[in-house]
Amino acid sequence: MRERVLVDATTLAADLQVGAGPDPVEGRPVVLDVRWALGMTDGHDQYRAGHLPGAVYVDLETELAAHASPAEGRHPLPSASAFQEAARRWGVSAGSRVVVYDSVGGTSAARAWWLLRYFGVDEVRILDGGLAAWTAEGLAVEPGDVTPEPGDVVVRPGGMPVVDADGAAELADGAGVLLDARAAERYRGEVEPVDPQAGHVPGAVSAPTVENLGPDGRFLPTGDLRRRFGALGVSTGSTSGGSGVVGVYCGSGVTAAHQVAALAIAGVDAVLYPGSWSQWSNDPARPVAVGRSVRASG
Repeated sequence: MRERVLVDATTLAADLQVGAGPDPVEGRPVVLDVRWALGMTDGHDQYRAGHLPGAVYVDLETELAAHASPAEGRHPLPSASAFQEAARRWGVSAGSRVVVYDSVGGTSAARAWWLLRYFGVDEVRILDGGLAAWTAEGLAVEPGDVTPEPGDVVVRPGGMPVVDADGAAELADGAGVLLDARAAERYRGEVEPVDPQAGHVPGAVSAPTVENLGPDGRFLPTGDLRRRFGALGVSTGSTSGGSGVVGVYCGSGVTAAHQVAALAIAGVDAVLYPGSWSQWSNDPARPVAVGRSVRASG
């Protein structure tokens, strides 16, 4: 499954050479720059200073999410029509291969990976290690904005499984496993920088997204990811269709997509709770737990 989720920098560089001439070449991947992090406001400026050749900037707040609301969370899923319009603007067409990257180990680019898959684009990869992996290979970047020829993709939602708040509660209550991808201190309720309540969904297991990555910002080897998730109560035989279903949430459904990608590498088809903690914690009827995860190892 690793090759279905990730691409390395040298492979991508060779692939981009197919279209290095003056005219676009059919089959050259569409490359999307998704530089974003919580509290980060200069992603587009960073992109303009230097990005992968031909990469198109994607604004996570406006193109990978609908308008925030207490009822839906900070990053609700965009509508099919809005996402189709954005994807065509990025140059995505029927049959396009797409590569997404960022500068934070894929934790924001994975949102684009997940949404493209959700809306029916099958050939999507995350650049393993992101921009740092690209430059570490001595590969060139270019400045400025890129405006591609518009694409013609027709999106069809439903390509990736989702769960709502009630479904997430059922998983956490024993119907499966619910992983909380936020930092451990937010899970424990020690800090909460943006949402109205601190803590976690009762019964959820702490599984910080950053622990999917090695020191170099690349995803851990497949065997290490399987051991990591196994220690959290996840069976690599779990799928989105049985009693062993695995769900993932985070603050607002962004970094949870990275966890879904890591689980896919490990051979697990996980479901995403898009509303995540930003939706759950705005509902006074939802219970909140604090403290350590009783199911996590260590």
